[in-house]
Amino acid sequence: MPQLFHKSTIREYFESIVIAVILALFVRTWVVQAFKIPTGSMENNLLIGDHLLVNKFVFGPTATERPLLPVREPRRGDIVVFKFPDEPERDFIKRVIGLPGETLELRAKKVYIDGQALDEPYVHFIQPASESQEVTSLDVRERYGPVRVPEGQYFVMGDNRDNSQDSRYWGFLPRQYVKGRALMIYWSYESGRDDYLDDGAAAAAKRYGSIVTHFFTKTRWERLLHQIH
Repeated sequence: MPQLFHKSTIREYFESIVIAVILALFVRTWVVQAFKIPTGSMENNLLIGDHLLVNKFVFGPTATERPLLPVREPRRGDIVVFKFPDEPERDFIKRVIGLPGETLELRAKKVYIDGQALDEPYVHFIQPASESQEVTSLDVRERYGPVRVPEGQYFVMGDNRDNSQDSRYWGFLPRQYVKGRALMIYWSYESGRDDYLDDGAAAAAKRYGSIVTHFFTKTRWERLLHQIH
């Protein structure tokens, strides 16, 4: 009898672990995913070292499931995580600016959609353009387009317009590459750009050592549970 009880207990533990793993994989694949900010392309709204939760359910996991789920298409202003079109194994984060079918143009660092200036209170410039001067620069940070956004694709940009590799450089974002919408910051740790760009074992050990040593002093407590807009 004790042996039977022992086997039953082990089986129950095993089944519980399997169910927990399946649920965790389901949540990560279809519902929510953790993402960390490695660069300053979204400053000053998202900082290097911000750790986010990304809502993957809002846009629908796959094209075949979208009609069955209460989801929507990406909207202008959404901050989205997506597969980088040139390297799909890498995830990027940017803000949706141009929607399918719209004509987008950048003049003196100002975005125009179908000829109308776009109000963007979230944008950060290292060096704002002078509106009183005619812009003749070929720099896409100053002048871009006009371009028409193809159907099924989006034009995305970083909030830090002078320091962002976005659609101005690598083109439009296909809808199927969009993974989810940034939801909230669950933790933020003050760190430098190089701390997250190096994926080697030595760099990882250095990161974890820093976190253990400076967790309380370098955690940005005021950013915890901050909703992303």
